[in-house]
Amino acid sequence: MLDACAEVVDRYVLVTSYRGNLIRETFDDAYRGTPITYIEQDAPQGTADAVDAVSNVVHGEFIVLNGDVVIDSELPNSLAATPGTAIASTPVENPTSYGVLSTDGDTLAAIFEKPADPPTNLANVGAYAFEPSIFDAISDTPKSDRGEYEITDSIRRELERGTSISVVEYSGHWLDVGRPWELLTANEMLLSMQETTIRGTVADSATITGAVVIEAGATVSDGCYLEGPIYIQTGAEVGPNAHIRGATHIGSNVHIGHAVEIKNSIIAENSAVPHLSYVGDSVLGQSVNLGAGSQIANLRHDEETIEMTVKGDRIDTGKRKLGAVIGDRAKTAINSSLYPGVKLGVGAETLPGEEIKHDRD
Repeated sequence: MLDACAEVVDRYVLVTSYRGNLIRETFDDAYRGTPITYIEQDAPQGTADAVDAVSNVVHGEFIVLNGDVVIDSELPNSLAATPGTAIASTPVENPTSYGVLSTDGDTLAAIFEKPADPPTNLANVGAYAFEPSIFDAISDTPKSDRGEYEITDSIRRELERGTSISVVEYSGHWLDVGRPWELLTANEMLLSMQETTIRGTVADSATITGAVVIEAGATVSDGCYLEGPIYIQTGAEVGPNAHIRGATHIGSNVHIGHAVEIKNSIIAENSAVPHLSYVGDSVLGQSVNLGAGSQIANLRHDEETIEMTVKGDRIDTGKRKLGAVIGDRAKTAINSSLYPGVKLGVGAETLPGEEIKHDRD
């Protein structure tokens, strides 16, 4: 997201809350030479509340991006080039799942939240260009039915006051990452844009194909087979004789051991998959440890799409292949088996040889 805005901003303002310290540790006080200001929210109360949090540090026109969207630089550039207030839209196949925009020419006529009968197929991307008047609109915005201050309600206030709001149509990469499996889709999208760059140590007997990035300080040992796109961060150790394939991100200080196969997955920093394990289409959080012989299944025998529980509801992910989502510091014992679509919560553990068929906190 910061890369996408780099050409059109002279400062970043990041509004953080839960685990905001990790964001500060990642970016520090600047990103590629552009300064960063942090605003910490103790008790977030919606998207309008987040925008209002910057009112004392932002002056003049500014761009707002939701923190959970993946976009190209084309979009911030278009927003910056549009005078006044603007909202971005993109056509979607199923608009009932999104905020939907109704337009009058190239200006906004109305905005609807997940309507049963959408007037258009134009989804709200979650990207805006605002003028300071938005802060007055936010001050007049009541809480929504779900108890939050919604920026879309504030935009309606702007419309009621006669503000002309331009609609910027966008057709580039866009992904709203709100559910666990969408992290894998975002990872696939981002890694598809990379080119091979090898700065780490790679054994002569290792084989590398496709677009693979290996940061300085990472090590790939003898007999490893890497089929990109793959990104391996500094401090990671891979192998010997490991097989990594598909869109896979290996975080810093991760250990992938002997005879391990990783497919199309995200392995966060300080985690370990030491030996004789299979991880397919899965997300492993920080400091996860998989015992020897742990196997994560990613395909139903009936080949139906895989469901996952989100906030108590069973959701069809639309994915034919999906493994597990494992929270920070979780551990599996030797020869554990995880069924497709299960979640292990933060710090959860399994027993030796156990089959995990349902989510475990």
